[in-house]
Amino acid sequence: MTHLSYCTNVHPAEDLDGVVRQLRTAAGPIRRAAGLERLGVGLWLPAPLAARLANEPAALARLREALDADGLEVRTLNAFPYEAFHAEVVKLDVYRPDWTDPARLEYTVDAARVLAALLPPGAAGSISTLPLGWREGWDAAADDAATAALVRLGAELRAIRAETGRVIRLAIEPEPGCVLDEVDDVVDWLAARRDRLDLEHLGVCLDTCHLAVSFADPEAAVARIAAAGLRVVKVQASAALHVEHPGDPDGRRAVAGYVEARYLHQVRERRPDGVLRVDDLPEALADLPASGPWRVHFHVPLHLDPEPPLAATTEVLEAALAAVRATQPDDDLHVDVETYTWSVLPGSPPDLVAGIAGEVRWAADLLARAEQPA
Repeated sequence: MTHLSYCTNVHPAEDLDGVVRQLRTAAGPIRRAAGLERLGVGLWLPAPLAARLANEPAALARLREALDADGLEVRTLNAFPYEAFHAEVVKLDVYRPDWTDPARLEYTVDAARVLAALLPPGAAGSISTLPLGWREGWDAAADDAATAALVRLGAELRAIRAETGRVIRLAIEPEPGCVLDEVDDVVDWLAARRDRLDLEHLGVCLDTCHLAVSFADPEAAVARIAAAGLRVVKVQASAALHVEHPGDPDGRRAVAGYVEARYLHQVRERRPDGVLRVDDLPEALADLPASGPWRVHFHVPLHLDPEPPLAATTEVLEAALAAVRATQPDDDLHVDVETYTWSVLPGSPPDLVAGIAGEVRWAADLLARAEQPA
């Protein structure tokens, strides 16, 4: 069965009061606007709040009551951003601390304990995390430290399972520019360490915006995961920005409208001899030859097509989801709508409730079609 949610990292809440408020003023209204009796929320809990919830039963009870009051449930957490995800400038800070830092392990264990307490009866949970860290400065010692941390995490997740009966799986999310940039990188890294890592509790988060940016074939990527004996634990339903002719004045002008200061927007250009890579959109506009199509790591709303000549890569999401359901037909799958960029979209400030409700309805329709027998 597939479980749909939307990720609350779109909301700038950093403490318990803020999270409770966002559930009441955003998530609950989104559920009602989408016409759903119950709505999943993929909670983002900054590290200090996750630690508080893991250690203060009264705080955790307050969060659970707020979820229940608005018809919301939690099956997945986003533990990629550590904190301050809505700072004025985030950029490379989103990859810190990485998996060499004990703070990353501590945060993830806190998140797992919170999730175990929030899950519906009998449900398994998932937590998405960064792909080890940013690539620059990463060496063999860093790789050994990250491996050791994930070995320890496996032991912690087994302990939580023994203590609570709840299965929590970590989903590593490949992202352009990181140590594990593409799906193949995650598969190779996990497969090379399968004798040390607990792959029952560790798998892949397939972010379909990131998948599209890499110009990967979605069916082949999912097949590679399955062939390695790995599990797609979570799909982050997202779409990248596509520019077919970035060298044309209209295409260049349109994509330049998406330059903004908060988040990193990695760009890939497809060429006959491979893919060119840069780390942010201003760099692409300055340095790429713009003779082949671009994919931009800018999560665009699933149900709203960008103004031509731009396009969204929702076809990659559709193909990836169909491939996952074909290879894992009996698994519970967590599908989390993750358009965190509403606040930095060009144009007038959006109606966030209406916008996310539209995305949720779009995704629910897609899932309904995917679940129908062929």
